Amino acid sequence: MKKFEYHLLETESRFFKGLDYKQLNEQLNQLGSLGWEVVTTAPITAAGTTTGLLITLKRELPE
Repeated sequence: MKKFEYHLLETESRFFKGLDYKQLNEQLNQLGSLGWEVVTTAPITAAGTTTGLLITLKRELPE
């Protein structure tokens, strides 16, 4: 049976600026090169405003 490990990546949005997509892309590419795969994303909200993203990643554990 396959076994996996999970990693949570939390991003923050800067007020009036949004996410730093270049930095996020670099970080996801770095994690991808280590075998991590994005499974889901979910908005982080405060007072009805999206303040960031919670990204769940997984990778298969060696047997």
